[in-house]
Amino acid sequence: MTPSQSSDFNAPEFAAVNTTLSSTFRTYPKSNRMSDYNSLLTQLFEIVGPGGVLTAAVDTAPYLTDWRRRLTGSALCVVSPRDSAQVAAVVRACADARLPMVPQGGNTGLCGGATPDASGRAVVISLRRMNRVRAIDTDNNTITVEAGCVLSEVQRAAQTAGRLFPLSLAAEGSCQIGGNLSTNAGGVHVMRYGNTRDLTLGLEVVLPDGRVWEGLRALRKDNTGYDLKQLFIGAEGTLGLITAAVLKLYPLPSAQAVAWIGLRNPGDAVVLLNAAQQRFGTRLTAFELISHTPLEFVFKHIPGCQRPLSQDLPWYVLLELYDNDESVREQMVEFLAGEIDAARVVDGAIAHSAEQVKRLWSLREHLPEAQTREGYSIKHDISVPVSRVAEFIERGKVLLEGMIDGIRLTPFGHLGDGNLHYNVSRPVYWTDTQFAAETPRINTVVHDLVHDLGGSVSAEHGLGQVKRDEARRYKSEVEMDLMRAVKRALDPAGLMNPGKVL
Repeated sequence: MTPSQSSDFNAPEFAAVNTTLSSTFRTYPKSNRMSDYNSLLTQLFEIVGPGGVLTAAVDTAPYLTDWRRRLTGSALCVVSPRDSAQVAAVVRACADARLPMVPQGGNTGLCGGATPDASGRAVVISLRRMNRVRAIDTDNNTITVEAGCVLSEVQRAAQTAGRLFPLSLAAEGSCQIGGNLSTNAGGVHVMRYGNTRDLTLGLEVVLPDGRVWEGLRALRKDNTGYDLKQLFIGAEGTLGLITAAVLKLYPLPSAQAVAWIGLRNPGDAVVLLNAAQQRFGTRLTAFELISHTPLEFVFKHIPGCQRPLSQDLPWYVLLELYDNDESVREQMVEFLAGEIDAARVVDGAIAHSAEQVKRLWSLREHLPEAQTREGYSIKHDISVPVSRVAEFIERGKVLLEGMIDGIRLTPFGHLGDGNLHYNVSRPVYWTDTQFAAETPRINTVVHDLVHDLGGSVSAEHGLGQVKRDEARRYKSEVEMDLMRAVKRALDPAGLMNPGKVL
């Protein structure tokens, strides 16, 4: 799928990233003979068959630029195997030729983790043709899928079997399970069901030397040594290439309640979260925090969106409950009435139909697109302890508004697990280029504050290329040494998605 266009693409601050990565590849032994490349291409054609190797620029272009079009690389070719045996053969051929490999799923990542460098030596391995659901076991509540399955297709397969696969995020119509696993994707249901890591029981992985680890175990208890699958989840393809997974399923809820709630400040939202958890327990599925400014961008740029409340407020919460009790909506009404009486909530609206549920969620889902249409923005995917979210927002506001007059703060995200998309949009009177030049300075302020509050500079998007150096800045040397040791042990030649994470 060709990545979407946006007005904030091709930012100048990212030009140096590809230059750095290109120099990294020069440390690898490489042949100067075109015949060696031709020999590899012949091998790859023989392995994957017709249509499985792309070399023409017009065909490879969609695979060489990240979703936000801020990073563009080059590659020897794009290879699309059909099964794990072909993946293993492709990896062995590339390893023998000492050529770097870049695994790629739906190419919807936001940190350049699936984009090759500019050297033109990499082989992009696309999992798009490995898109089969291998098995569904409703008694064990598991589904076994290949890495190229689109997330929404996995959700539908589960629903057809009367089950729920709860991972849900904005790119679910195009992102692939392999990418979700490689970045440990989160989404809107983490507070109840956990990240992708928590939803995974087993993996099938092709190692950097071409061996296949058959770890597709459907067990919830297996205490026989190291839990190897955890090495590959969140590793962004730097330790091996995930080809299939056994994922957890859950009972399909028969009832749902969704409310749009207006509040005065983020502190009240944290209080409301605790009250909702106390009242509803594990039935509380999503708790999204949204500030006024990005919501106004939605009403400005996205046709057909309607205001849920009769008054504008500084902050909003989108709250969702899953249950099998049809009275859950009435319970939500009772809960919100009590919160309004206690003056913790200013106003609220509860969806009374599936269409109204869809409309409320569409406001949340359109936030990133609307912000892009408004002009250049600098995006942060951060997490802090839930108890410190309000402090982070208030301190960040003081620091950034004191730094740049007219800067527009547009935070929103998953308050239930402390993950905010703390985005900042350019002042109205600035150009995109002017604001892009402020990226390093703004990142330092935001990330230093996150670190001071015991948080993480990447909550669910990964490190990729864009945040690789940020991680090195904030992690301890001991932690970095351990990560490098794992990388050396599994990929001593450094050929598997080099330049990412480390």
